[in-house]
Amino acid sequence: MTPPKFFPTNGHLMLCQNTTCLQRGAGFLHQSLTVALEREHLMYYKTDGTLRYTPSGCLGACSSGPILACYREKDGLLEQGWYHGVTLPLALEVARAVQEEGDLPQGGRFDLLE
Repeated sequence: MTPPKFFPTNGHLMLCQNTTCLQRGAGFLHQSLTVALEREHLMYYKTDGTLRYTPSGCLGACSSGPILACYREKDGLLEQGWYHGVTLPLALEVARAVQEEGDLPQGGRFDLLE
């Protein structure tokens, strides 16, 4: 069997597509985000794209959706960002930060709350 082509990435975004998040607009957000990531050449298989994006099952914060999780390596460590009530502008802000290896946006994050 021929192995698949590997595409190096800067990070991975996952958007919940489970029932409660879908009821809060995650289905439309998924479609819109996919188109926007393609258009901006952020997806890993596009020229200069370095972002993996996956619709996911439940991410465990159902009452606050849509939920977006971001994982990436930064300074040799695993960094993660967890976002609630995600809109297309916020999701694109996260994606661009991953692509540009900048700081993840603080707005909408719930992993930083005490």
